[in-house]
This record gives sequence, C-alpha cells and structure tokens, in this order.
Amino acid sequence: MTRFMMLFIAIGLVLAGCSQDQTNGNNEKNTPVVSGDSSTNRTINTEITPITEQKGLQDTPEYVAKNKEKLSVQDSETAYEMCARALNDYYKAVWNGSVIELDAFIDNDNLKQYTQKKIESQYAVHVKNKQTDKVQNIEIGAWEVKYTDDVDGGFLYLKIPVQIHMDVGSYGEVTEFLVRNANGKLVIVDWYTGAKDSYDFTVRGENQTIDNPNIWNDSEWVKSVSFLTEM
Repeated sequence: MTRFMMLFIAIGLVLAGCSQDQTNGNNEKNTPVVSGDSSTNRTINTEITPITEQKGLQDTPEYVAKNKEKLSVQDSETAYEMCARALNDYYKAVWNGSVIELDAFIDNDNLKQYTQKKIESQYAVHVKNKQTDKVQNIEIGAWEVKYTDDVDGGFLYLKIPVQIHMDVGSYGEVTEFLVRNANGKLVIVDWYTGAKDSYDFTVRGENQTIDNPNIWNDSEWVKSVSFLTEM
C-alpha cells in the first residue's frame, strides 16, 4: 500500500470520528436529564425548540417505561411523546370528528368515560354552531415536566402549551397531565385543560391544582363529576 493511500485512510477515520462526536453531542443536548437522587421532587424546563405534531412522535402508540417496576425522570421524554400524541388525536377528534384510541393513553375507565364525554360534547357544540374549520396540525411549545416519588411508584407532571392550527387561524391552550407506570407501560392518569369556558373549566372548576394521580379512583369525586356532565 502506498504512503498516499495510507494517508487518505487515516484522514477518513479522523473525519468519521469527529462526525460521530458531533452527533452524540446534539442528542445529549436535546434530552432532558436530571442527575442525583430521584426520590425527591425534580422539575425540568425543557429547552427543545417548539415542534409540530409531525415531528418527534413515535409511529406506534405504545409507550414503554425504562423500568417495568418503577417510573423515573428518565421516562420524561416518552411521557411527553405520549401526551403530545394524545393532544393531537384529541383536537382532531373534537374538531374533525376523527377517531381517538383512548386505550392507547388511558387505562382508568372513569377517566376514559369522562374524556369520551368531553370529546362528544365539544364536537356536538361545533356541529351545532356550524363551526366547520378543521385542525390541520398542532404545535407544541416549551414544556415542563416534574417527577414526584410516592408509595405507588411515582408520577410525572407535565405542563404542555399547544397552538392548534385550523383551516383559518389558530388558538392556544395549556394542558396539564399526570402520568404513571402501569406494569411497564406509561399511562395518563389525569388530564386537565383549564382555558376559560373550556369543558374542564366548566365541569371540574377553574384554577384546579393537578397533583393527585389517584383522583379518578375516588368514587365520590367521580360521581360528582359524572352528575355534572349528565346535566
């Protein structure tokens, strides 16, 4: 092998190594990480550039926890992907009449029934008022996530601002989620959008504090909400 050939190969290997280091650096920058003891409450303010719903979401609505036995802050990115997909499907259901697979996000029957009523009610209002604009896409802004440890394996709180782009114009809302690990699968255990005159604002009340991951297991509270939704 000539000296020229050996020099060419050596340069190629150096360039390949530099390219790999740059790629790894970018991946780490876009992944929210909290170091230290996960038993305490921790909050992440993500620095991810706002994205549209076409980017960054899993193709298959299956959201698996890092650890089957316990939730952790390391599940934040997957929880975000799940909630972003849920929001996308939700807004298209209430405006476009699209089908939403609630089983992909929720396993609590009470929350599923409430969410189904919420979708049907809002879609009916849009039809009644002849609001024919359709959702084209949604855009997620800078979101927040906080992990809290508890006796049931911990939960994540996510606060996600979203801009809903219609055929004409757009509007924005902020939605709060609580997420748990259910046998290795991430699931939404509460979901609240507190915009003025929204369904949750009217039925559940304004300025709610979303911090109880077991609220939909409280039979008395569920009965009071069910009564209001049936009026």
